[in-house]
Amino acid sequence: MQAQIAIGSGGLFGKGIGFGSQSRLLFLPEYETDFIFAAFAEEWGLLGCLILLALYFTLIAFALQAVAHAKDRLGALLAFGMVAIFFWQVVINVAMVTGLLPVVGIPLPLFSYGGSSLLSMMIALGLLINVSMRRFTF
Repeated sequence: MQAQIAIGSGGLFGKGIGFGSQSRLLFLPEYETDFIFAAFAEEWGLLGCLILLALYFTLIAFALQAVAHAKDRLGALLAFGMVAIFFWQVVINVAMVTGLLPVVGIPLPLFSYGGSSLLSMMIALGLLINVSMRRFTF
């Protein structure tokens, strides 16, 4: 419920960086990891959330392009698996924060605080770049 209050209190343009009352006064649980989207929505507003989601889906579109142009089936399946992991983590985290899904503790990729999540996403992006790079190999 606190996440929904934080998202709603952000309004269109947000309260500004460091001025989010729900996250800074610790009403929002785990605001650096699981509920980072709610803290971001409170400080940056609807416009900032739309930009963040557009950046995520642009990255997913480029990754799907790498899947489509993969040299072999193994590269395509590997890249598609990485895209699926990335896509579903974004969807589940945003739906969890907005109250559409139950809280399960999936971090927002490349954004939440946490070393293991960041490391696994960097490895996944590295594999995607590798598949994309190898498509012109003879």
